Amino acid sequence: MKDPLVLLPAMMCDAGVFSYQIRELSRDRAVMSVPVGQGDRIEETASGLLDVLPPRFALCGLSFGGIVAMELLRRAPDRVTRVCLMSCSPLAESPDAAAAREPLIISARMGKMDEAMRGALSPEHLVPGPGRMQVMAQVVQMASGLGPEVFARQSRALQRRRDQQGTMRRCKVPALVVCGEADTLVSPKRHAFLAELMPNAELRVIPGAGHLPTLEQPQATAEALRDWLDAPVVLR
Repeated sequence: MKDPLVLLPAMMCDAGVFSYQIRELSRDRAVMSVPVGQGDRIEETASGLLDVLPPRFALCGLSFGGIVAMELLRRAPDRVTRVCLMSCSPLAESPDAAAAREPLIISARMGKMDEAMRGALSPEHLVPGPGRMQVMAQVVQMASGLGPEVFARQSRALQRRRDQQGTMRRCKVPALVVCGEADTLVSPKRHAFLAELMPNAELRVIPGAGHLPTLEQPQATAEALRDWLDAPVVLR
């Protein structure tokens, strides 16, 4: 029996951000997308997830979900059989970035979710082209469904997140780092740094994608995930 795959979505996204990948990968394994808006600290969110996740699982986190995935790996490395980190950095939030979230939290609580989301995820963070605004519209729709309090909790959690470089260096399981070639929020160079921290990591750069490759290049992202899931365990 294959290990179940747990997917952790990006900030203010639900399972819809993985809709194509869930459809493709669930043909031969259990796949679940788990919400990540429960706490105002990454540690709190991860602790709550460990109470409900399977005893052992393959783990994939996208953006905010990737940051939560690192904390799950730090807390319960024996439960994670493989890890995939997409569009995320192991570094703590800088003071300037943390301060910039405050007006976005206010905007969200004032009912201006479109404005808040465009501050957290700019269209410029996605690959240029005709599909950019369609992807933004999908994200804003998911964010509207989750609401301003989830936005505030996730923003606070990002402001307070810890540096996970040590966790990544201790990661012994097969790892995949995925990024879009046009991601200007977390650059390919930063993803290469993340992959270099882990002794058993492969870097996969997705052409024609920015910060949300699961939506921008869904088929290529699903193929990268399947390659990672099907690869034999050969640890260095």
